[in-house]
Amino acid sequence: MLHHPPQPPPSDFLKRAHTYSIVAYDSVSGDLGIAVQSKFPNVGGLVPWARAGVGAVATQALSNTDYGEKGLELLARGATAPEAMRIIMRSDPQPSQRQVGMVDAHGNAASWTGDSTFDWAGGRTGGGQVGGKGQMITGHGYAAQANIMVSDATVRNMAETFERARGSLADRLIAALVAGQAGGGDRRGMQSAALLVVRAKGGYLGGTDRYIDIRVYDAPDPIKELQRLYALHKLYFFTSDSADLIPITPALQKELEAILLTEPANQPQKWLAAPQPSLNQTFLTALANFMYWENYDVRVRMDSKIDRVALEDIRKNRRNVRR
Repeated sequence: MLHHPPQPPPSDFLKRAHTYSIVAYDSVSGDLGIAVQSKFPNVGGLVPWARAGVGAVATQALSNTDYGEKGLELLARGATAPEAMRIIMRSDPQPSQRQVGMVDAHGNAASWTGDSTFDWAGGRTGGGQVGGKGQMITGHGYAAQANIMVSDATVRNMAETFERARGSLADRLIAALVAGQAGGGDRRGMQSAALLVVRAKGGYLGGTDRYIDIRVYDAPDPIKELQRLYALHKLYFFTSDSADLIPITPALQKELEAILLTEPANQPQKWLAAPQPSLNQTFLTALANFMYWENYDVRVRMDSKIDRVALEDIRKNRRNVRR
């Protein structure tokens, strides 16, 4: 029996990004990025902000986009992450309801958790600083923060895993996200996730700074889906590693010709009209056209070699069709 009537939720409750995130800087590559998961749809459209050579921001709880837009502008003008965060907080009418992580292009990091955010809420920064509600903490390299968590294990796991993980910044951010969920994650469950990494001219053919920009709008397991999409992103947008280039042997040429002579399946004209006696220009051009058609643009070659990663995907896709 209820002794007290249930209390209505705050009027802004549905606007809150109940979230755990990590923002980080890679001193080797210069990459800046954010990984985030939430029981909130399209968290990638709200929480992560980043600019190559400037900084990265996660603004959550009752999210205030000023921390993203104005925060990056302040960082671009020379403010450190803690300085930029404090400047914006001074004009924020509701800092107690915000949670923000920020890192600049020199690795200075800051995390703020307002004292009106929902339990469990807090953060950690590189260097071992731990903060709860009503605290700003500073550090170096990264800031991890969360609200409405099962316990502090989510943030602790993210921080410890990020520090131990190897590989690119994106690899380490995703590893941290996986570890955060293993620590309990959002008390209400999972719904969306995002990964944003910026690098100067790191986007498609150098046209943008958005090296990686992946958003899972809504999924039963958004982190698993984020991992799947990240694997696809690497396949279609990362250029070949020299270690993955293999020679097209006579046997491999015959295997590829079987595809080039019969595809595209829905087109009367195929990539090759007849088998070729060698790795001549006709064969290499047909192979390149086929790979462009299949979206392996950044892995196309004309030097009698083929990218092993693309080749494995070509084989896998045709095995799936034959089943």
